[in-house]
Amino acid sequence: MVENIFQSYNLVQFEAAQLYDGNKDSVGYVLLVYNLLRRQIVQLEDTKEATSGQTRRPDLKTANILMTKGFRTNAKKRVGAVPGVEIGDIFFFRMELCTIGLHAPSMAGIDYMSVKISQDEEPIAVSIVSSGGYEDDVDGDDGLIYTGQGKEMDQKLERGNLALEKSLHRGNDIRVIRGIRDVGNPTGKVYMYDGLYRIQESWVEKGKSGSNVFRYKLGRLPGQPEAYKTWKKIQLWKDGTTTRFGVILPDLTSGCETLPVSLVNDVDNEKGPAYFTYSPNLKYSKPAPKDPFVGCACNGACLPGNENCDCIQKNGGYLPHIVNAVIVSQKSVIYECGPSCQCPPTCRNRVSQGGLRVRLEVFKTKDKGWGLRSWDPIRAGAFICVYAGEAVDDSKAQKLAGENEDDHIFDGTRTYQPVEFMPGDSNNAPNLPFPLIINARNAGNVARFINHSCSPNLFWQPVLRGNSKEFDLHIAFYAIRHIPPMIELTCSYGMVPPEKADRGKRKCLCGSPKCRGFFY
Repeated sequence: MVENIFQSYNLVQFEAAQLYDGNKDSVGYVLLVYNLLRRQIVQLEDTKEATSGQTRRPDLKTANILMTKGFRTNAKKRVGAVPGVEIGDIFFFRMELCTIGLHAPSMAGIDYMSVKISQDEEPIAVSIVSSGGYEDDVDGDDGLIYTGQGKEMDQKLERGNLALEKSLHRGNDIRVIRGIRDVGNPTGKVYMYDGLYRIQESWVEKGKSGSNVFRYKLGRLPGQPEAYKTWKKIQLWKDGTTTRFGVILPDLTSGCETLPVSLVNDVDNEKGPAYFTYSPNLKYSKPAPKDPFVGCACNGACLPGNENCDCIQKNGGYLPHIVNAVIVSQKSVIYECGPSCQCPPTCRNRVSQGGLRVRLEVFKTKDKGWGLRSWDPIRAGAFICVYAGEAVDDSKAQKLAGENEDDHIFDGTRTYQPVEFMPGDSNNAPNLPFPLIINARNAGNVARFINHSCSPNLFWQPVLRGNSKEFDLHIAFYAIRHIPPMIELTCSYGMVPPEKADRGKRKCLCGSPKCRGFFY
């Protein structure tokens, strides 16, 4: 399976320069491949019976495969910032930190290296992971009290502890990665790079176990973008402790969604977008053709590896999603259970039918009108929403587009642009059973606020639901990569055929280094 993935996606081996000193592209490439491979390993393991006493760790397995093949970046340890890693970047697995050189140990909280001092060498700390495994305390917004390594007995001034002590005297920068509880996975954590800190002082005290522990007070270097501070602010909004500045409506959906969606303008005095009716559903203006995809006869949930499930067989023998509503890979179309299936609404193969899973807000951008972003961290492959509205034919869509510049029309017939997030993938049109064009001008959901970008963080995916009466076709959006809170959610609107290239061409304001300057 691994060899097939490497061959089918034409994965390139990094040159020595990128292997040891990366950049944003190489870091993004490694993380995308890591998550693609990890999800496929999870999908494969889900079809097998668990072996007693054996722990499945696809995160470790994936990292071992990539590192064995030399598929990593920033392999050289360094003091200070890591090329290609930005403050606020998030990760859902410790092994991701290893593959991009942000923090080398897979378990230990302190990463250190040796430096030569005259004729001798001494260790200095280069990064720490603060995730609550010890007695760490946050000291204000820009500080951290970190507890040294060692449990159940007096800690010793050796290894990581010695490195932290040496760093106190040398005053070198230390990367801090915060481990925060993952609301979508109670047993997991989200790791966020919080920037550079320096140790200000250290001391020894009695820990909760009664043993002596080393304590290190670190201060965040000034002038860095907010990261952990933003997370804390969002938590206060969720708790109702403080009010989100600029809120126009606390819930734009009026209770139509499983989670509220705030309408926010903290840029100017505009009171909201043009009026529309919020609807989470897609409606067909005329009957769709009869659907040959009838669905499955599973009385319980559709289980991975069930060869008798028609929906699984339509998807090539696997469920298209793993846990947490994460899609394994992009397809020309995926088949979900639908009205004709006998499985319950909680079936894992009904991801796009369960409503919103992250807390979103519609916000006023500085130069692109209204946009969409999330209060919650989003993992690569996670389902975001469907595109709701009214299915229309091409002639009506063109008429609507001519009437209003802000047309809120989604054209599912367009070809995908060359997609950097799926290495080696081709520039093909989606394989739809019929042209699906959705008008969300008068009625729609949050998807109508997703702006175009030439370097998007979402991709759209055709979804066909089992329905014996008619075609039940939808468009679902998924995350290309991990997306930190308060980052705008964007997608590519796709390319039109050459004969339509003169219609609806507009100036692109996405600001990406790879911006083509226009979109359709």
